[in-house]
Amino acid sequence: MDEHESPELTDDEKKLFADLMPEDLNEILDTGVNRRHFLKLITLAGGGILAAQSAVAEQLLSRPPSLPPAELAPASLENGVNVAFRVNGTAQKLSVDSRMTLLDTLRERLELTGSKKGCDHGQCGACTVIVDGRRVLSCLTLAASCEGKTVQTIEGLSQGSKLHPMQESFLKHDGFQCGFCTPGQICSAVAMLDEARKGHVSYVTENVRKPMGPVQLSNEEIRERMSGNLCRCGAYPNIVAAIQEVHSGKPVKQKFLFTT
Repeated sequence: MDEHESPELTDDEKKLFADLMPEDLNEILDTGVNRRHFLKLITLAGGGILAAQSAVAEQLLSRPPSLPPAELAPASLENGVNVAFRVNGTAQKLSVDSRMTLLDTLRERLELTGSKKGCDHGQCGACTVIVDGRRVLSCLTLAASCEGKTVQTIEGLSQGSKLHPMQESFLKHDGFQCGFCTPGQICSAVAMLDEARKGHVSYVTENVRKPMGPVQLSNEEIRERMSGNLCRCGAYPNIVAAIQEVHSGKPVKQKFLFTT
């Protein structure tokens, strides 16, 4: 007998289907029990309807379905485009829907799930990654727009088992609680410090007309420049301390102390 061929139903099993699923009986007798019949029978079992025929039902449900699960055909791309870029130092070539975001491409196609989908509207910053050295909201960035660019995600910040200084500082200062926003916070912080080194201004810069060199960031500046990254747990003081320590290169007193 073929491995997918349904074994012959016993008289008790035929009676079971005749009593509970008479509308499907002819199809079952012709083609055997398929997945739809199994699911329907399981639903009836869940409602307690099979109590009187429990022994027959158990025997039947213990069999594998007569038909294997239908294999999913590759998703067709109505607006497919080819994209080639580097992600965390590795060249990637993909065919994606022209409307697919960078975030979905990273998570679903490249299995880089460190970048989180929070609001999916560009308002929380959980999806922040670094593209060509600049922080971007990957939920609002089309993958197709990254052709020829370099993308760095939270997975690409560390060097093997050696963490990036910003990652180490977040650990030291407990700059996270649930951790959902942390990948975006860290990527944003790394790129933000690079912006400060290049003299980029912010809303709290006193004189935006004055040419600036590297900016020495105050805690107020850090809060302002990181304002696009939200932490629902409220770990902001620790996040600022972690960033300030990396920025200044000097130890910053921890905002908390473990009980010893």
